[in-house]
Order: sequence, then structure tokens, then C-alpha cells
Amino acid sequence: MNRAILIAVLLAVAAASSAATVLIVNARTTGTPALNEEQRAAREKFFGSGNELPPIKDGQEMRPRW
Repeated sequence: MNRAILIAVLLAVAAASSAATVLIVNARTTGTPALNEEQRAAREKFFGSGNELPPIKDGQEMRPRW
């Protein structure tokens, strides 16, 4: 009987700790504000725009020539 109680307590502790972890992680991710227009413009200027690059014509071969 004691073994069953011990297993039940361990399962309850594991469930409570995993629920607390989920709540803490969700609280941290919802606190990040979205980028404003100035930050978005600075990011696009630094990293480049999200537009696709044009296809490469007559580019260098990928295979090395030994």
C-alpha cells in the first residue's frame, strides 16, 4: 500500500512541476512586445528586405575542381 501512495505522490509532483514550467514559459513569451515601425525598418535595413533574390544565371559551379 505504501508503494502505491509513493507512486501517486511522485506523479502528482511531476504533474505540478510540469504545469508550473509551462505557465512560467508562457508568461515570459507573452511579455515580449511586437516590433514597432522604426525597429522593423532598422531590421530590414540591416538584414535586407524579405524579397526573394533573382535567380543566378551562369554562376560558379558548386563542385570543386581538383
